[in-house]
Order: sequence, then C-alpha cells, then structure tokens
Amino acid sequence: MAIHASIHHLTHYKYDRPVTLGPQIIRLRPAPHSRTRVISHSLKVSPGGHFVNHQQDPYGNWLARFVFPDPVTEFKIEVDLVADMTVYNPFDFFVEESAEHWPFDYPEELREDLSIYRIPEAEGPLLAQLIGGLDFSRQRTVDMLVGLNARISQVVNYTIRMEPGVQTPEETLSCKSGSCRDSSWLLVQVLRHLGFAARFVSGYLIQLTPDVKSLDGPSGTDHDFTDLHAWCEVFLPGAGWIGLDPTSGLLTGESHIPLAATPHFRNAAPIAGGFSSVGAPEVDFAFDMQIRRVAEHPRITKPFSDEAWDRLNALGRQVDADLQAGDVRLTMGGEPTFVSVDDFESAEWNTAAVGPQKRGLADDLIRRLRTRFAPGGFLHYGQGKWYPGESLPRWTFSLYWRHDGQPVWKNPDLVAREAPAAAVGPDEAGAFMATFAKNLGLDPGFAQPAYEDPAEWILKEANLPSNVTPENSKLKNPEDRARYARVFNRGLTEASGYILPIQRWWQSADKPANWRSELWKPRRGKIFLTPGDSPVGFRLPLGSLPYIPPAQYPYSYPADPTVPVAPLPDFHDRLEARRRAVDEEKARIAQEEAEQAAMMPPVTPGHVQGSIPGAKEAERQRFQPQDTHLGEGTDPAGGWVRTAMAIEPRDGRLCLFMPPCDTLEDYLELIANAEVTAAELNLPIHIEGYAPPHDPRLNVIRVAPDPGVIEVNIHPAHSWEDCVATTEAIYDEARNSRLGADKFMIDGRHTGTGGGNHVVVGGATTLDSPFLRRPDVLKSLILIWQRHPCLSYLFSGLFIGPTSQAPRIDEARHDTLYELEIALNQIGDPVNGGPLPPAWLVDRLLRNMLTDVTGNTHRA
Repeated sequence: MAIHASIHHLTHYKYDRPVTLGPQIIRLRPAPHSRTRVISHSLKVSPGGHFVNHQQDPYGNWLARFVFPDPVTEFKIEVDLVADMTVYNPFDFFVEESAEHWPFDYPEELREDLSIYRIPEAEGPLLAQLIGGLDFSRQRTVDMLVGLNARISQVVNYTIRMEPGVQTPEETLSCKSGSCRDSSWLLVQVLRHLGFAARFVSGYLIQLTPDVKSLDGPSGTDHDFTDLHAWCEVFLPGAGWIGLDPTSGLLTGESHIPLAATPHFRNAAPIAGGFSSVGAPEVDFAFDMQIRRVAEHPRITKPFSDEAWDRLNALGRQVDADLQAGDVRLTMGGEPTFVSVDDFESAEWNTAAVGPQKRGLADDLIRRLRTRFAPGGFLHYGQGKWYPGESLPRWTFSLYWRHDGQPVWKNPDLVAREAPAAAVGPDEAGAFMATFAKNLGLDPGFAQPAYEDPAEWILKEANLPSNVTPENSKLKNPEDRARYARVFNRGLTEASGYILPIQRWWQSADKPANWRSELWKPRRGKIFLTPGDSPVGFRLPLGSLPYIPPAQYPYSYPADPTVPVAPLPDFHDRLEARRRAVDEEKARIAQEEAEQAAMMPPVTPGHVQGSIPGAKEAERQRFQPQDTHLGEGTDPAGGWVRTAMAIEPRDGRLCLFMPPCDTLEDYLELIANAEVTAAELNLPIHIEGYAPPHDPRLNVIRVAPDPGVIEVNIHPAHSWEDCVATTEAIYDEARNSRLGADKFMIDGRHTGTGGGNHVVVGGATTLDSPFLRRPDVLKSLILIWQRHPCLSYLFSGLFIGPTSQAPRIDEARHDTLYELEIALNQIGDPVNGGPLPPAWLVDRLLRNMLTDVTGNTHRA
C-alpha cells in the first residue's frame, strides 16, 4: 500500500477598503485525466454570501465560477485534498504503430480535433536555432521526446520568478533561465513547430522525502513539500496525452496532479478574475501550502514507522535479557539477498545463479564489508555450493577475521581485483612460489611447475572435426569451447601454474612445529594436471606419486570442535622472528665455514686437498636424495608430503591455492607468509582453495550467488544490538555497491528480492549451542512447526510446495514422518527426568532429516 498525502493550499487577499469582485474563475480541482488517485477534495471560499457554479471549460477541465454580489474586504480560498501516492510507470502506454517512429503525421480523423494544440507562435531566431540543432533522422518517437525534454531542462536553468505572466520562448532562450511555466511554454512551442499536438498544464507538484538516498545524483528534497507547478503534455496516437516536465527533464509521475490543461497558458491560471473599487486599494497577499502524510503503510523501503521501530527495539532488548537470564547462549545470523539496482532484466537477476555482473558486484561488496567490519581480515575466493547439472561449484567470496581484533591481512592493496590493472603470467607465478618457500624456511627448489597433460589434449585435438582449430572448435558446449581455446592459446609447453608440496612437521615434543616439503617425482617426470576447469590445486595428480602404505599416509584430520582452544598468536610477528632466526643461522653457518676454511693448509700446485674425517659421510646423510627411499615408502623425515600449495595466473591475476590444514594456526601462518611474499614482490594475489578450519576464534561473512540474487551469509550476532548494527551495515554497504533488496513483479507489485532471507540460530561454539545442550528444545521446535502449517506459510511467502523453503519435515516426502518419529523418540525429556543424548548422537539422529538430498537446510 502507498502513502496518502494531504495538501492544504491557502490563498488569501486582504484589502484596506471594500472592493467589488468580478466573477472569479478558480481552477483548483484535479483534472479528470489525473492518473494520481485523489481520495478527497474540498474547496472553501470566503466571505460567504456568494454564488458558485461548477463547470467544465471547453477543454474538459473543472472550474468553479464565483460571483460576489456585495463588496468585500477579503477574498480567501482554501483547498484540501488527499492523494494516493501509489507509484506508477510513466512509460506504461502503447503507441500506435503508425506513430512509433518520428517523424509521423496524425490520422486524418484526429487532425481537426487537435488543430488548436498544433498552432505555434511565430518562430524567433533563437527558437529557430534550437529547433535546427535537433536530430531530424528517423527514430523512436518516445526516445525522441525523452531526449527533447532533457534538452530543454539542460538549456533552461530553473529559477523562481515572482513576476506575473510567462516569458516568450525568445526571452527564455535569451536569458537561459526561467520558471517552470517558462520552460513548459518553450517546450510546447518546440513541439508544435515539430508537428506535435501539445498543451500547457498547471497543477500541484508533491515532493516526498525518499526513504533511501540516490546513488547517481541528487536525492531530492530533504523534507516533504508541495507547490503549484507547470509542465507540458504531448498527444501520441494510442497513448493519449503524455506528460513531460522540462524543469526536471523527466516524464510526469504520481507526484504531478494536473488542475488545468489548455492550448494556451492564459487559460490555465489557477485563479483568474478582477475587482473594482473607489481609488487604488492596498492589497495584502498571503500564500501558504502545507503537506502532511495522513496514512503511511509499511513498505519495502520503510517497513517500520519510528514508533514501531522504538517498540521493536524495546522488545529485542527484553528478549536479550530473558535469554541471558536463562543462560541460553543463543546466536543469530542471517542470509539477506540482493539484486542489481541497474539491471532487472538479465537472467542472472531473475533465474540464473551466475552471470557476468555478479562476480564484480560481489567483489566490491565483500571489500566494503571488510572495510566496515574487519579492516584486518583476509578475503578468500573459493568454491561453494555445487548443485546437480552445474559443471563446477559456484564461487563464494568469504571475509575472515579474528575475534580478538588482531589483523590477519594488513594491506588490502595486496588483494587482486577482479579486473586487475596489469596482467600477470607464469613467470610471476614461479617467482612468487619460490619466494614463498624461501620466506617459510624451505628450499625454493621444491617449487615445481605444473602442466596440462599433452597426451590428453593431443587426443582431444585429434577427435575434433578436420575443418576446425582448437582455438575455434565450433563445439556446442560453451565451456568446452572456452577450455580448448584457453589451453591451446597458452600452449602445452607453458606451465599452468606452480606447486609447493607442504605439510606441518613436528620434529619432537620439545621443539616448535615447522614446515616440510619435497620434490614430487611422478613416473612421467613432470607434474601433469588432471584435465578440467578447477584451480590447479584441485587437479594435482596425487595418484601418480609414489605409493605410501595406508598406515603411514599423512591424512588431514579436522580438529575436534569440543576441545578448548588457546588464544591465537600474532603470526606476522612469529614469521618475522623466524626470518630473523633463519638469517642468524645462515650467518652462523657462513662464519663456521669461513673458520674451517681458515684452518685448512694453503693449497699448493700439485697438492691434493685432504678432508676432515667423517665430513663426506655427514654430507651424504645431509643431502641424501629422495630416490633411495622410493621403494621403502618412507622418507628421512618420517613421512611423505601429500598436500600442496599452488599458484596460477588466471584472468590476469595470481591465484594462490591454500592446502587443507589441520589447525587454524597452520592456516593463518601460511596466510601471513603469503602477504609478506606479495608485499616483497609487489604482486597482489587472490587466496583460493581450501577455507580455514572451522574455529570459534574466527568470524566469517560470505557473499555467494544464488538463482536471481546475490546472497550474504552474515556472521552470528550475540545480542539484539549486534544484530541491528550488522543488518543495517550489510544493507547500507550493499546499496553502496549498487545492490538493492527490492524489485518489482510482473504485475508491478513492489516485492522483496525473492531469495531465502533466512534466519540462522545456534551457538557461538559447539558446546554453547542450545540445541545440542538441550536437544529437547530442538525437538519441540520441529514438532510445533510440523503441527502448525501456518507458521511455514507465514515465512515462505509465495514459495509454497515441495520446492519451497518452508521449514516443514514432510513438505517433500510424507514418509519422512515415520523416520522423524523414530529419531525424536531417542531424545529424552529432561523436564520429566528423562536422559539427554550426547551431542554427536543428536547430529546423527537429525542431520538427514533437517537437510535435503543436496545437504541444503533450506528445504528440509
């Protein structure tokens, strides 16, 4: 529902002596053709004792003719009306086929009727120059009128002119300024000289303060106001009279309420009439216009009134107090969705999950959120949901930051943009990986190039039709075409990227953990990647590496989420301390070697230098190659490395693939080293690959694509105040990224974006979750939703049925109820003394009930 605006318009004349008023013509009743619905209208004229006749003039406008038989000392007119400010589309009209393009001529049956609106005044030199500069080529009529209206608004600077009357077009063009009536009369004359039927319109203009500020230009008034205004209307066959406002350069909308529309401005004056008196009286003129919102219903851009918002805040704080008193430890997140404010037609903003615009807008949004929430956070450009029928998982941008406020990534300029300023290639990738290894205390020689498999691609090329090339393969699948072109344009001898085998290494309990690496030596000698479009790190040929017995395989295990964790250290300081220690060790070794060289006897011609006893054996053990251990399945360090970092140039930027890590400490140490390396080489990078391990010491916000929208997964809020601040910040930054939370349906109704807009509740940690501590509460929630279907429909909107997002167990399969009954019977009732199952059993009982076949909790 829309806003109802009330206008109070007062015009008051006072005379210092009695005067005799002639007939007074008042045109202050909304015209019959007004598209803005007028709910009520009243006209009050004083003094009393007058005669009034309500009439219509020859042009169909309403007018009131007042006759005052007796002399008066004042003349007061009061108008009150209420208008329904429902927004309508000013382009909601059809034009006859014969008039779709300009120039055109009116049908013969209309020419005589419109003749009075087509008679122009004499053309002066400035008007002729303006008309001569227009584009007379064949063009769409609507486009031509929109352009002409904008042209007049640019030529004439708006000014408030209190002098009576209307300037001639020559006067307006000469001074290049005028009031609304001056520019409107100018536009009328231009249109008539071009052959259009045009008329002058006077009426009310209502300007309401917008709910949200404009991103592209002036946001309009900062307070509600109304005033008398003037504009122009042009007649188009099939569409009728179309309003053009040359003051703003826009078509007229719901804020324009016409009072009179006439061929000439003199017949459109709101009040016309005279008076006679003995002598020249002093006239005191007063004018007042007021506007008030008499009804303002909740809407997408302003869902709450100030009073309702205050009550809601008070309720939120009360709920917080109750939760705290009950030691519930509940947290709440959310998943708001957004669409482009510039493009409502493309498939990616209606049905498709991914598209050409979403990545760039999501990147801008996640960077803004980093500035707003976590200036020291790091951005992860990884993979997210993977649905049947999609060739690859959808991309997901994540912002991670530490709870304690310590920075994880200090310099945002070292995060590569979606559209980088300068492209990078394999040389930069190789240099980055070698420097990364050196900074981590590893041998840079362990960084190895990785190639596309030539055998695979030679076979694919051989299977192509004989009259095409790999660069232009003519394949039906666009992904296959792009893959062929990418591989062959780069060349099979060019490295796709570089890898660094890496794994955490604990030498002993009394020594700090370190990193180890090795040279991967597959049977074919080089690292040849598995074919595909995924990052290099997901296509490593692990199956071609030397065999490792299962008992000795270096598996990666996730950490137990129930184990208490210690505070995180500063990894930048730790890295700097390691680099200092490495430099000191290098200096010490160099000094020892220099001292040993000084102790050796000088070498004379023909002399064979001796050796230190045991030196050769120590050197052999120190540099014993990996090849001697290939048959045993073990290496000197006590294990093999089967995880690797990778870096590759993709779309002009360097993408660093993170390996899986057992602990958050390991992951953040690699991230700190990546930033140090990027700063040293001045090479911005993208972090991709595996995400950090789940850890309560880390917060995360994700931005991901969903059908028709961009979805933001908000980090949990611990209180109502946190929830409000986070939500307002998310919506504010989304709008600054040119993303909106509303759109229009086909029938013109204003609606939300159509995404899930889910509310996510839980606990800050596994052991804090109220649903794991008291699974009977979760059981109760499931049952109340199941037994009260109206709750599902309340939150599901128009999405009802098996494909909906209503949280009911049997929405898709009725037989799930039998499985649910068995599962819920395993959850005791502690209120009546029943036992509660452990947290792991709650997960096993309900995990497949509360998700669909894809693991999605939205359609359980």
